Amino acid sequence: MFAQHFPVLPIVLPLIAAPLCILLVRSQLAWLFATVISALSFFISVDLLLTVLDQGVLSYALGGWQPPWGIEIRIDVASALILSVVTGISTLVLVYAKESIAKEIDSSLHTLFYTAHLLCLAGLSGILCTGDAFNLFVFLEISSLSTYTLVSLASDKRCLTAAFRYLVMGTIGATFILIGVGMMYMKTGTLNMLDLAALIAEFDSSRTLNTGLAFILVGVSIKLALFPLHMWLPPAYTHAPSAVSAFLASTATKVAVYVMVRFIFTIYGAEYVFYAMSMDIILLVLAIVAIFKCSFMATVQSNVKTVLAYSSVAQLGYMILGISLVSSLGLMAGLLHIFNHALMKGALFMAVGAVLYRTGSVDIKAFQGLGKQMPWTMAAFSIAGLSLIGVPLTAGFVSKWYLVTAALEQQDWVIAFLVLLGSLFAVIYIGRILEAAYLKKPAEHVDGNTIKEAPMLMLIPMWVLVLANIYFGIDTSLSVGAAEAASQWLTEGNSAASLNMGTVK
Repeated sequence: MFAQHFPVLPIVLPLIAAPLCILLVRSQLAWLFATVISALSFFISVDLLLTVLDQGVLSYALGGWQPPWGIEIRIDVASALILSVVTGISTLVLVYAKESIAKEIDSSLHTLFYTAHLLCLAGLSGILCTGDAFNLFVFLEISSLSTYTLVSLASDKRCLTAAFRYLVMGTIGATFILIGVGMMYMKTGTLNMLDLAALIAEFDSSRTLNTGLAFILVGVSIKLALFPLHMWLPPAYTHAPSAVSAFLASTATKVAVYVMVRFIFTIYGAEYVFYAMSMDIILLVLAIVAIFKCSFMATVQSNVKTVLAYSSVAQLGYMILGISLVSSLGLMAGLLHIFNHALMKGALFMAVGAVLYRTGSVDIKAFQGLGKQMPWTMAAFSIAGLSLIGVPLTAGFVSKWYLVTAALEQQDWVIAFLVLLGSLFAVIYIGRILEAAYLKKPAEHVDGNTIKEAPMLMLIPMWVLVLANIYFGIDTSLSVGAAEAASQWLTEGNSAASLNMGTVK
């Protein structure tokens, strides 16, 4: 009986827990409380994923009011997969944060950090679960406002400028999304996504709906940091506390990609967006430029967090590239890369945070000699870095394999070559860091004897993600199976997108 309420619990649990968390004066109690709540959300999310894979889409009517009159919680395979990633990463980051924020955030702000984290988790979960377009905007703002707070909590005052830039760009993006949703409502008179899909499909052409789509896609592109609307992301990830960088890089932009997928495939319909509006060409060009421009920017940075930030924008390019291929296999590859990139980038940012914890710096010079001084941390960074490059037996290889396969399926040899070529940039910027760690001696002013391995509470979640990178690079049954099921539902099983995707080019 209780299980029937599982679809709403990933939202309700952290949303109710957040105001309770701030009442906990002692930071250790707040940490334990937030971690338990996040862990419960994760276990519920995994159960929802398994249920959806077995039974199909889950619908939950809030307050017993049936849609479209009431607010609907609707969980499909795609949302359940990403929800499991978000709640799982959240739990690992909270375990990691206990030691990490001790040196990066003033002790008086620790409880605020855990409260904002829970609010952000509630917002991201709400975005993934809601079946109502306006409530998607509401949850987007809940997650965004808490994210601005999280970024601004670092002791480095440059975080305030980064958070303000993030706030300005995020507000513009949210405003665009709200205008787009308003135009859809003005034309259809409904906000329920299934209802919207059915009513929009009745229009052959509508300037109002076209304009609404344009506003939504631009707004979502800002939120997911699609080139050239990405300039808020590098400073935010660079100057935020390490635990925040790890959480946001693994979840926030991935959820925004899902929002784009949801509007394209479940509301407007892929045929309308890609065939009638030719958005596939636009997304394809922006994705390719993002891969090469931001990968190049990553190769010339000296701050390792900035390197990983630009890398994140480039990797988002791969996800959008998969969507722009307009095929079931391409969409599957994009969704799969959301899952795999969360694992690798979470581990990388955690490793960099551990280096900052011990050395007080994330400049590439601070990594010199750390292969011997912090062997477990650098081993984790190395494996996650190899996954980012796409080396076989890692999760990153699986993603890029399916991207290349999707391109070759459509005989786009150039796209397949560009995917492989983009990986060479990752070899350069990850290689520079590994060279400093393993082949260079510590700087003369650094006493190597004073640098020790990171605390266990930082190493354990880091290595959980590293081992997940290896496991999902070998056994792909769950990750690929879920991504394939999600892709098939979006391109074939969903009424708004019932078309043979291979022909829409």
